[in-house]
Amino acid sequence: MEGKISIKPEPILNLGDFQITNSYLTSLIVTLILVFAIFWYRKQLSLKSDQRSAVFYFIHFINKAIYDFTVSLFGQQKAEIFFPVIASFFVFILIQNWFGLLPGVGSISIKVIEEGEPHKYHLLRGATADLNLTLALAIFSVFLIQYYGIKILGFKEYLKKFINLANPIAFFTGVLEIISEFSKIISFAFRLFGNIFAGEVMIAIIAGLMPVLLSFPFLVLEVFVGLIQALVFSMLTAVFINSAIQKHH
Repeated sequence: MEGKISIKPEPILNLGDFQITNSYLTSLIVTLILVFAIFWYRKQLSLKSDQRSAVFYFIHFINKAIYDFTVSLFGQQKAEIFFPVIASFFVFILIQNWFGLLPGVGSISIKVIEEGEPHKYHLLRGATADLNLTLALAIFSVFLIQYYGIKILGFKEYLKKFINLANPIAFFTGVLEIISEFSKIISFAFRLFGNIFAGEVMIAIIAGLMPVLLSFPFLVLEVFVGLIQALVFSMLTAVFINSAIQKHH
């Protein structure tokens, strides 16, 4: 059914047993755009100041802002390690959020034969409105938190944060810390998914009830929400990593 709102991504192509969904296709397109942008940015760096474009300076400003935040949190030396991680999360999620707001995403439909029956599915869908992607980002973020904690503190020292048999209170606190680490996955995944999917639903409803120009303020609101969600995800990852690499007291 065309125009329906679906929580799960819709299949648009099968490559053998591998199913390509509309949100997966969107994610691939954005990834290719980001790869192209990286090479373009590196080329701009090799040019003289007067030869660089205005877009380069805008991207450079955002890049420096993220770097300054990382330095303020980790210090100059450790910022060199964690800046690529934090910046990658922010840029990837931000572009995915904003790409889902472009005209045609969630509105262009194609006919797909599924289980012998014709269906009309959206060709593209915002990737962060798909719980599969947000869950993958959440798992990767929490994995990095544990990885850097073990790498910098050492396995035994890091384990003391969760297993402490000195007294019952310390043991109980350690159990709560373990639960807290797993709950971060749910928190990361559903916060990002919930906000972006809710925005997608709101825009679809408003667009059906109002003329295009009257729905424009809601689109601007979603641009802002997409920025905030990218900031929240990347900054929380940075804060949790910083907490993980501190010695247990």
